[in-house]
Amino acid sequence: MILAVLQARMGSSRLPGKAMATLQGQPMILRQLERIRQAATLSKIIVATSDQPADDALAGFLVSRGVTVHRGAGADILDRIARCAEAAGPVSHIVRLKGDAPFVDPGLIDQTVKLALSTGADYASNRVYRTYPAGLEVEVISAAALRTAAAEERDPLARISPTAAIRSQPNRFRHAHLRAVRDWSALDWRVKTPADLAFARSIYDALYPADPGFRMGDVLDLVESKQDLGRFAA
Repeated sequence: MILAVLQARMGSSRLPGKAMATLQGQPMILRQLERIRQAATLSKIIVATSDQPADDALAGFLVSRGVTVHRGAGADILDRIARCAEAAGPVSHIVRLKGDAPFVDPGLIDQTVKLALSTGADYASNRVYRTYPAGLEVEVISAAALRTAAAEERDPLARISPTAAIRSQPNRFRHAHLRAVRDWSALDWRVKTPADLAFARSIYDALYPADPGFRMGDVLDLVESKQDLGRFAA
């Protein structure tokens, strides 16, 4: 089983409640899930959020929409994701995705999963050697590597980043890297500020009505053709 875990929370200092900010009439978290479900390689999706009161509304909303939610310690994201894998059943790989990425690309998810499977990597991603826009990161971790990291990592700060221990030990954990045909790493499509949200809304307003399944290439074509979106263009 290939399990996708989407990290999401409401507590952001720069953009509080961003998971529920609307894109084309629906909360951003639902738009992300809509896109993730288009990935052919995934067996199941769980949203991982914290057990803090600030995330009660988010968890309740998702459950009401039939979404599987796991809640765990706010500062121990490594444990939270490991427990998602335990709860899901017999999982071979976990796909880690982040909640500030409304343009998550199902094609990239599938490519990264297939890279992990074909190479036997413990960790496959397009993150270590960045060539894709920020906000399109995909990390695929073998269940065995995740269990090892969760059991051995003792640094509380390191446990905030659930793949840090695996990424930092390429001699111990086998890595594979997905690279784009061009270097688009200067682009940042994450939603962290009100300006980022305005950008995301402009892209969804332009592309979603005609093609809800728009991909990275469609966004690139749009931002490169619109001068008012220039700060996000290549």
